[in-house]
Amino acid sequence: MRSIGVFCGANAGTNPMYSESAARLGELMAEQGIKLVYGGGNVGLMGVIADAVLAAGGTGIGVIPQSLVDREVAHRGLQELVVVETMHERKAIMAARSDAFIAMPGGFGTFDEICEIITWNQLGIIKKPVAFYNINGYWDKFFEMIDHTVSEGFVKGDQRENLIIESDAVVLLERIRAYADATSDYWVDFKRI
Repeated sequence: MRSIGVFCGANAGTNPMYSESAARLGELMAEQGIKLVYGGGNVGLMGVIADAVLAAGGTGIGVIPQSLVDREVAHRGLQELVVVETMHERKAIMAARSDAFIAMPGGFGTFDEICEIITWNQLGIIKKPVAFYNINGYWDKFFEMIDHTVSEGFVKGDQRENLIIESDAVVLLERIRAYADATSDYWVDFKRI
């Protein structure tokens, strides 16, 4: 495990636990020699995890659209800052440069990014671990929705079981390292009504 793509909020959230946990994950990644690949921001949880990785002697790689650089939210202390034109380019580069993915708390951008990665795994475009850092139960409702999609027949159970959800950063990284893809290639139900 050389690098992990982390999707998270450009805001820090209302509970200090989010920032504390983001910093802890960043420290652990640096200690374990795992490069951070993330959205390149210096604000919110993005800034917190990047600062923690750097402070612990780790490597941070940011991928950020020019429009956000223009708004002065780019992290200038990273070892590498890749500036792109579109969000689509950002996600493609992050996917290519990451061995696994973690979604921390965040908003619409985080939902978009992690759902696209889950979909790429489902379609076989990539086969990489997808994990959710469930700080303060943040992802509980999201997983209730995913479980609902399984019970209603829109997502296969093995696709759901393939997702890692964990509230402890140490265990989260251990589970990512131990990941073994257990999904079938049959994500479509070919039965016709």
